[in-house]
Amino acid sequence: MLHAPTALIPWLDPQTIIGAAGPWALLVVCFIIFAETGLLVGFLLPGDTLLIIAGLLTHTSNVFGVNIWVVSLLIALSAFIGGEVGYLIGHKGGPAIFERKESGLFSKKNVERTNAFFERFGGLTVILARFVPIVRTFAPVAAGVGHMPWRRYSLYNFIGAMIWGFGLTMVGYLIAYIPWVRDLVVEYIDVILLIAVGGTALVTLWHYFSERHKAKKAAAAGEDVVTDAEEAKELVLDADVFDRAPDLDGDGKH
Repeated sequence: MLHAPTALIPWLDPQTIIGAAGPWALLVVCFIIFAETGLLVGFLLPGDTLLIIAGLLTHTSNVFGVNIWVVSLLIALSAFIGGEVGYLIGHKGGPAIFERKESGLFSKKNVERTNAFFERFGGLTVILARFVPIVRTFAPVAAGVGHMPWRRYSLYNFIGAMIWGFGLTMVGYLIAYIPWVRDLVVEYIDVILLIAVGGTALVTLWHYFSERHKAKKAAAAGEDVVTDAEEAKELVLDADVFDRAPDLDGDGKH
């Protein structure tokens, strides 16, 4: 059942989007999920929310023209391939991937935050990172640069892609069985999409300009705001990090 075209924001109305994308609507969603972990440009992409909405719309309006199993599996596959590409970029590019001017998005802090996850959770970070914005973008690259064994990485990447990509999409589909949720989505999907996309963009832009301001302020004070080759090498994880058991209680003991 398609909702009435009341679109408060016409260009975010699902019927408008689907009409423009035509048979490529599902491909567009899959590409966004792929890009979030495969192309290092996932900061502006509402991954988690997009998965839930894709499942909801599959239930309420069969938005993609195929059943939920196909939608969920294709999204999970896209997440898996994205993770593999991210690993390959890090593996082939090496430490040079981390050589960046502090611009806000590709900052040293983001790499260090990802490394902290690996230090605490070991190889399981590849799975857990799927649910953490920014970390899920850098984790495949960090694993590749640190030469995490590919077979082990791919296993964790597959598990993470299934739990996150397949799982969250199915959650969105099942949520639509709750009548008031289904009716709310059908009536206000344009507003929901605006909040999902706009909210993510606002948070990202705030982060971007905040980090740029800090970098400019530090540069004006004579501090080093560029990650050079030597500093980039220091950001590479030691191989033994990937073999550690997770520190689940945060007490520093694995």
